[in-house]
Amino acid sequence: MYRCPALLSSYSAPSTSTRPSGMGRARTGGRAVARFCRQLHALLLKNLAFQRRNWKTNAAIAAFPVLLCALLVAIQAMVDRELDRPPFRCGCEGGQCGIQHSTPVQAMSCEVPAPPRWPALVQLPVVPAFVHGQSAPCSNTSCRPVSVLLTGRNPGLSQSLGRGLFPAMSASDTLLMSEPMNSSSSLHQLSKVAPGSKTLPAHELFVEPGLVPNQTLYVIQSKCLLPPRNVSGTSDGGMPLQLDVECVQGLPLWCASSSVINRRLYNGYKGANKRRRPNEFLAGYDFLDTSTGRFHVYVSYNSTFSRDNGHHSMTVLRVARLVNMASTAYLKVLRGVNAEMRLEFLKEMPKAAIKMKLDLTTLLDALFFTWTVQLLLPVIVTYLVYEKQQNLRLMMRMHGLKDGPYWLISYSYFLSLSGAYITFFAVFGSFIGLDIFRLNSYAIQFLFFFIYINLQIVSAFLLAPFFSSVKTASVVSYIYVFGSGLLGEALLKLFIEDTTFPRPWLVIMELVPGFSLYRGIYELAEYAATGSYMGKPGMQWEDLNDPINGMKDVLILTSIEWVLLLPVAFFLDHRPEWHPIFLSGILSTKHSSPSYKANPRSKRVFDDMAKTDVFLEHKVVKRLLKEMDTRNMIICHNLKKVYRGSNGNPDKLAVRGLSLALHKGQCFGMLGPNGAGKSSFINMMIGLVAPTYGTAYIHGMDLRKDMNEIYENIGVCPQHDLLWETLTGREHLLFYGRMKNFTGAALMKAVEESLKSVNLFHCGFGDKSVSKYSGGMKRRLSVAIALIGNPKVVYMDEPSTGLDTICRNDLWNVIKQAKKECTIILTTHSMEEAEELCDRVGIFVSGNFQCLGTPKELKTRYGDTRVLTITTAAEHEEAVARLIAGLSPSAVKIYGMSGTQKFELPKREVRLDGVFGAVEAARGMFPVHGWGVADATLEDVFISVAKDARAFHVLS
Repeated sequence: MYRCPALLSSYSAPSTSTRPSGMGRARTGGRAVARFCRQLHALLLKNLAFQRRNWKTNAAIAAFPVLLCALLVAIQAMVDRELDRPPFRCGCEGGQCGIQHSTPVQAMSCEVPAPPRWPALVQLPVVPAFVHGQSAPCSNTSCRPVSVLLTGRNPGLSQSLGRGLFPAMSASDTLLMSEPMNSSSSLHQLSKVAPGSKTLPAHELFVEPGLVPNQTLYVIQSKCLLPPRNVSGTSDGGMPLQLDVECVQGLPLWCASSSVINRRLYNGYKGANKRRRPNEFLAGYDFLDTSTGRFHVYVSYNSTFSRDNGHHSMTVLRVARLVNMASTAYLKVLRGVNAEMRLEFLKEMPKAAIKMKLDLTTLLDALFFTWTVQLLLPVIVTYLVYEKQQNLRLMMRMHGLKDGPYWLISYSYFLSLSGAYITFFAVFGSFIGLDIFRLNSYAIQFLFFFIYINLQIVSAFLLAPFFSSVKTASVVSYIYVFGSGLLGEALLKLFIEDTTFPRPWLVIMELVPGFSLYRGIYELAEYAATGSYMGKPGMQWEDLNDPINGMKDVLILTSIEWVLLLPVAFFLDHRPEWHPIFLSGILSTKHSSPSYKANPRSKRVFDDMAKTDVFLEHKVVKRLLKEMDTRNMIICHNLKKVYRGSNGNPDKLAVRGLSLALHKGQCFGMLGPNGAGKSSFINMMIGLVAPTYGTAYIHGMDLRKDMNEIYENIGVCPQHDLLWETLTGREHLLFYGRMKNFTGAALMKAVEESLKSVNLFHCGFGDKSVSKYSGGMKRRLSVAIALIGNPKVVYMDEPSTGLDTICRNDLWNVIKQAKKECTIILTTHSMEEAEELCDRVGIFVSGNFQCLGTPKELKTRYGDTRVLTITTAAEHEEAVARLIAGLSPSAVKIYGMSGTQKFELPKREVRLDGVFGAVEAARGMFPVHGWGVADATLEDVFISVAKDARAFHVLS
């Protein structure tokens, strides 16, 4: 097994700086800490290696818009292929194609150079209103009249006009309705009466759904004279007609006022929407101040005709006949029954053939683009929280990394990733024909998205300190992304389109980054839609001055937010104690302190005086602080940590007034059972948690105030390995070596010596990713990281956990060499490790030291027994036991088998010469095959002290 010289012997190049060490500039063992540019370079190289190993993840994130665009193209191709099939393509029959062979759906794709003329129909309610006291002259008992609501200031005239809304059909008209229909006859006859249909109208009147074959045409009469019949013929466009013609009675109902009409129409709307039997009326007429010299009428109708709970908004096609009915009734009142005002037909404008296809621009609104852009926010937040959750950033801080380089490199990475993401989205969106990218000015788009992705990155840095769990951060981030988008679509969009909404309030709402993104994309989409419809470009620079256009406000607002939030986020990240969560934590800790402070101080002094070595350590610490002699020393003064209880549990005093003074070149070992408070002490010393009371001085730097400077002078081997799984061991050491100002050949030599010293150099282990390391290999790498760069203080939390005997001995040799130039504090459960490495040992139980001293001193002071081992024939065991009992009545037999026995002898009762005499006496009586006597081990001392301490705390 290769055994290398000390790590530090390879790093002893002196610093070229002659500036004295002190608080002005941190130094590490004679080597100045890397400055900003070198830290920046070290972090950049580490991140490049890390991102190179994660290239699949980065590529997937950046290419997500490309995949999204490809999915949209695939969906469009599939839908377009379906729309090109007969159910949607212009109908054909007998080799001829045209609108006369089409359904209402197919008619949208047909070429119509001469649109057909259709009679104007009224929309009949599917379930007419039930009117008490009225009956219709129908043979079918379920038939009810179609009601019209009337009101007006002149009741007599208004009721006369109401009766004239439904002109009677003459005998000749009834006869004509029995003959085959053609274009001219049908339009002529239907213009004299009030025809209607229960079929919903189409969006365009190239085909009238109420007159397609196998539909029912209703003629509304004040008194039905037309019996039900079936007629056939052809329409003006050549479409065959096969209709059932029925008569339905029109019944005018007088209402006291227009509000009554509105209420009844609204009840019909409400009933249709609640799946109840709808109370529908044909229309409502308010003739207002109509007189013989003035015609003034308001026509009300229900625009929510229901079919399977769906609503149709194109009811304006059914309004023309309602107006004509009122006009004809007014002329008949003035000029007699022969006066008439005919509404012959309705028709559309000519149109060319249109191939039906999916329009992505119409389908994808601002909500889709808002969600797509904001999906980067959870990625950035989870990345930042992951480094905090795994304490990776804290590990880098402990090796001197400043906040400036970390921010600059992280910000650059996120900006590059976001820039690639948006660029791919815009380029491929333009490629597949998304008008929002294709028509609007690319310069405006670049400025808008550049400002927003910067604001999004700053927002992520601002949000990250609020979370300590990646899962929580991810869930909350996605809730924000989808929630802000939905609120923008449901709420902000209404306010944008409402020109009466106060503009200042709109600007205040856009202070939320998600809302400002939605507003900007909404404006781009609106200009793109207008440009596509008008055949013009979308948003240009001159359009920013349009008062209706909100893009200028968005650009200004997001720019100001970016500039203002950037230093705020940096300040909170640099000074986490000012963050609201940290403030609440400090306040909660102070609330928990009175219960501890209320304990009598005299009791603690009495306890410490009972432990002479601990009491003397307190006095030494006070003397050193009084003399201000803190150079080249670690001094802990009355250090306490209290964890506030929750759910009714009492406060937990993890560390109780610890005082300790250590010199350079010492290795101090903390021994203690699980839960004694060792990790809490180490966590306070390395800045993971803040002390509740007291402080510590590391070579003159205060733990409470100078933690950033302390980080530059310490090395840490944590209890749990803080490593990047995708980086190799060599890359870890290269990064931390550069952080300690190693460059060039010195850096390579230091890294190789470090790998050799912890047995990671051979077999190429140093060049394998950490994810392939065993637990022991990770521990060895953590020790190498802690020792690289000659730190002044090294904290090791159980450094040899998981190592085999050979590797553990090699690691101990490394630590022995390292402690010559620094101070080492380690915690361990191995008594052998403590005896091998530690110059001083402290047994830590229930939050405080129970004893302090060298291993030899503790064994002498607290090891009050000796162990005698003697081997004889089995038949002589009782004789040996009687002999030992005579030597010491308090002796205890702790082992016995096949003639070999072990006895515990109190030192206060038995001296060594007495033991020798007893052995010689035994030899005179029977053969003694072997014997030995030994003092108590450190493990025996530890067990004894721990038991006594626990018993004392239970009693107190």
